Amino acid sequence: MTELSHYDESGRVRMVDVGDKPTSSRTAVASGKVLLKPETIAAIRDRATPKGDPLEIARIAGIMAAKKTPELIPLCDQINLSKAVVTAEITEYGVRLEATAKTTSQTGVEMEALTAVTVAALTIYDMCKAVQKNIEISEIRLESKTGGKADYVRED
Repeated sequence: MTELSHYDESGRVRMVDVGDKPTSSRTAVASGKVLLKPETIAAIRDRATPKGDPLEIARIAGIMAAKKTPELIPLCDQINLSKAVVTAEITEYGVRLEATAKTTSQTGVEMEALTAVTVAALTIYDMCKAVQKNIEISEIRLESKTGGKADYVRED
């Protein structure tokens, strides 16, 4: 098993030095689901939720969150994002979210994509909680990443 990079030889937390790593184009895609009742889905479709359009607000919240990731996740490297896109699609179970983050950097953008999806899901929760109390957020996960040492694509 690979050792955890955020610990030194003594077991103390440290920031990883990425200064000697080569710069490369890196992209990450994350997804998540917000599980909603049919009545809540209908309210979103009919633009009848009390706080406005949850999907558009969630998209903007996700993009903003991607840009703030190093402020939210301890020891996460600050990188310049060249792209942050969040999509929110109504489905039969609720809302499917997907976030894509891109950079040219010495470290990846997985955390930015995952943070974007998570905050977008929380935003939908907040904007719909007056309509439905038992909203569930589920299956937040990395779908793919490119650049760096190794690419990754979820196979299920």
